[in-house]
Amino acid sequence: MSTTTLDTSAQPIDRFVSAFQVNHGQALNGTNASIAKHRTAAIERFKELGVPTRKQEAWKYTDIASVLSRPYTLPLGAGEATVSAADLDPYLIDDLDAHVLVLVNGRPDLSLSQLDNLPDAVTVGALKDAGDHPAFEAHYGAYADTEEEALTALNTAFVQDGAFIHVPEGVTVEQPILLLHVNAAQEDLFMQPRHLFVIEEDAKAHVIGRQVSLTDARTFTNTVMEMYVGERGFLDHYLIQEEGEDASQVLSRFGYHEDNSILSTDTFTFSGEVVRNNMTLTPDGAHCETNLYGLVIGYGDMHVDNNTLVDHVHADCVSNELYKHILNDRSTAVFNGKVFVHRDSQRIDAYQSNDSLVLSDEADIYTKPELEIYADDVVCSHGATAGQLDEEGLFYLRSRGLDQKRARILMMQAFAQKVIDVVDIAPLKALIEDRVQERLRTFAS
Repeated sequence: MSTTTLDTSAQPIDRFVSAFQVNHGQALNGTNASIAKHRTAAIERFKELGVPTRKQEAWKYTDIASVLSRPYTLPLGAGEATVSAADLDPYLIDDLDAHVLVLVNGRPDLSLSQLDNLPDAVTVGALKDAGDHPAFEAHYGAYADTEEEALTALNTAFVQDGAFIHVPEGVTVEQPILLLHVNAAQEDLFMQPRHLFVIEEDAKAHVIGRQVSLTDARTFTNTVMEMYVGERGFLDHYLIQEEGEDASQVLSRFGYHEDNSILSTDTFTFSGEVVRNNMTLTPDGAHCETNLYGLVIGYGDMHVDNNTLVDHVHADCVSNELYKHILNDRSTAVFNGKVFVHRDSQRIDAYQSNDSLVLSDEADIYTKPELEIYADDVVCSHGATAGQLDEEGLFYLRSRGLDQKRARILMMQAFAQKVIDVVDIAPLKALIEDRVQERLRTFAS
């Protein structure tokens, strides 16, 4: 695998621009022309926008610039697989019958994947191989915001590969599609995968992303994901973030769906040094249902920032949003969620809530739920709560014979359960419950 090391003597923005100029026309053109044509405009826009700083309201509580200033190496070229099938066994979900695409350091490895039984005409594979696919031509770059989001522009300039999923009209993928993201970096890498999911009219799919790590290297992953759901389509997307204490990431998801469709995305964050999840979902059709759920279990010095936007551009739609945090030690969580209702988007029913359980005097929560409404025939609500474990509730449980530790675990589990219960894939739900209980046991000791 060829690499280039970012110049730490320069400012963060100049490091990436210089790396682009040095490699443009060589490794960066190793992908298809449809991807390559977006690069130059994207790097120019990144130069104009610059690296996000805390002076910007959207990044007020997350110092991403200092994380980007580290001496990362940019991987260029396909490289060699450093992962074996045995390495993956602990991270495959017990009892889950799924189509599995393995991505190593952001790139699909088909030799490690299990895709033999896909339904006819369904595509699950590498983005770099999708350039001639009609769905790629129609949707790649159509939803990701490179004009206002600097790190999305940066990803567009440097992207080489990622996951491509296409489910054609009328097809239901009965088995979930598991994207197993494996961080196996041997050095401090800056990775930029790009994913595109296209679910056509009357099609249905469940996609699970699980991020894990086999390395102690300090890494940064700048991911962009575009999701399209056609009329009467259905996409249920789950993401489990557990790459470890030395992994940081910015994950930007852009979703667009049409009449009578359902787009749901659920995020469970269990580890990471600095994690920023950007989410922009646009229901652009009548009778759309949009669901966003998130659970953060913070410990140590974790910093997790969830920034969401549901952009209601069409009338007669429903959206539900619920994010919960359980924070211990010196962990920090940020929630900035916005529901935007346009002037002609009447009869919108939008619900948004953020609840946080703060267990330590050193843990911090910054929350800003927002509604911006320009229509008058709507039912919209938002709210946020933050507090500690209820002492009366603990006393009640202890009076029923439970010890202090078990009582605390039960109360924290009950707090998180509403988000866990939205998971309708039984083996995945069991995994998430196990991961939550494992972490909460350490909090209650």
